[in-house]
Amino acid sequence: MLEPEILSPVDLHCIKACGVTFAASTIERVIEEHARGNPEKSLSIRNKLEKRLGGSLKNIIPGSKDAESLKNLLIHDGLWSQYLEVAIGPYAEIFTKAPVLSAIGFGGQIGVRSDSCWNNPEPEIVLIVNGFGQAIGATLGNDVNLRDLEGRSALLLGKAKDNNASCAIGPLIRLFDDHFTMSDIRQAEVTLKIDGADGYRLEGSSNMSEISRDPLELVRQTLSEHNYPDGFALFLGTLFTPVQDRDIPGAGFTHKTGDLVTISSQKLGTLRNTVATCDAAPPWTTGIAAFYEIIAKRQTDLLLP
Repeated sequence: MLEPEILSPVDLHCIKACGVTFAASTIERVIEEHARGNPEKSLSIRNKLEKRLGGSLKNIIPGSKDAESLKNLLIHDGLWSQYLEVAIGPYAEIFTKAPVLSAIGFGGQIGVRSDSCWNNPEPEIVLIVNGFGQAIGATLGNDVNLRDLEGRSALLLGKAKDNNASCAIGPLIRLFDDHFTMSDIRQAEVTLKIDGADGYRLEGSSNMSEISRDPLELVRQTLSEHNYPDGFALFLGTLFTPVQDRDIPGAGFTHKTGDLVTISSQKLGTLRNTVATCDAAPPWTTGIAAFYEIIAKRQTDLLLP
């Protein structure tokens, strides 16, 4: 039985995202960079980094003196990376994930580029921020990542992140109230399950208590000196980066067409999507002009006798 498709609950919000906000995902971004997007080199680089860093990143406060000392040590060892700069430096990585109105919702096909051979889902909590810069609620999101493209160069981030059907948000926005607050976000667990048509299964979880920067600090840095009169949706990043081998030993995980991706959190529900290539997923056709045409038609219909 096919599940119904539900529109994304985000429409005119700008869709922003934070990267490398967890220590574990930081290491994986550094691996991508040193491997130059080649998944077969990832295992040896991961072993080298974990041996040198251990769990030290988890206890580092971004922008602190300890962070600066660690930076100097890693530069000396030839292990420094631009990803470590945004992980433990004073400024977070914040980028525009997708155009207004382009996000897909529950049940839709989520896209990875047809020319990508190393990619993964990124299960995240998405904060909803109003035009006054206030976080007013939250939902779930999948900030699809193309590890091979971004690993070749950080300048390919736009090509790796902003593609047809590459942003899923839903199933709904839960507004903050007396029973659901920012404290719930800070302690939330986000689970991920991938079921492949080939029988492959992968499960994992991401706990927001391990995030390196507080969610409200990420909101503050997103606002910076900008104005968002319609507010914005902000992906907070993920702890989970799948490294479980799928095909080639040591190459880790990558998607296949037909993968069913299920992202859940106790107080935000479940977001479920099926993987397709971006060129095969339904094209994004409802832009801002079409959106206002729909609104105008509805208003006209209401005035008809």
